[in-house]
Amino acid sequence: MARTATVSRVTGETDIVVTVNLDGTGACDIQTGVGFFDHMLNALGRHSLMDLAVRAQGDTWVDDHHTVEDVGIVLGQAIAQALGDKRGIRRFGDVCVPLDEALVLAAVDISGRGELYWDVPIGPDKVGTFDTELGKEFFVGFARQAGITLHLRKLCGENAHHILEATFKACARALRLAFEDDPRVEGVPSTKGSL
Repeated sequence: MARTATVSRVTGETDIVVTVNLDGTGACDIQTGVGFFDHMLNALGRHSLMDLAVRAQGDTWVDDHHTVEDVGIVLGQAIAQALGDKRGIRRFGDVCVPLDEALVLAAVDISGRGELYWDVPIGPDKVGTFDTELGKEFFVGFARQAGITLHLRKLCGENAHHILEATFKACARALRLAFEDDPRVEGVPSTKGSL
């Protein structure tokens, strides 16, 4: 059964369509109107091996906040749909990803209990025109809507671009592990019988 989904969401602030294929090759087609965010989403798709298409139009004349947060929400919803009942998945994944001086830990549990635990202090407030605090806003919406417990922790790093990119790549690699089929698992990987 294909683990794919397309989700759209229209509000007074954004108009977003996201398509995912969890068993893809990392092919990405991203257009959000926020250049640095496009770069981060490409890293997320590529390193998770999830095919990812995102079309977003938002009120970027106000700022990038609504676009970034709402893409996180819609992407989380798409992943939750694509995972279905979660039969046979590994469920857990964790990695440390370096990017030059930055080192970020990501740990994922596809638990059905969506929450972000963020310990990624970033010194500079901006990467180009992108507000660095929006990294957390994206992952909050994403984790909640995907039903994923997500821990992200910066172990070291100074450059804001490197820290954020390592964070997206670490999350991607942890998701890749958690999404994978586990041939030794029958049914849902939980003592409760459901996730």
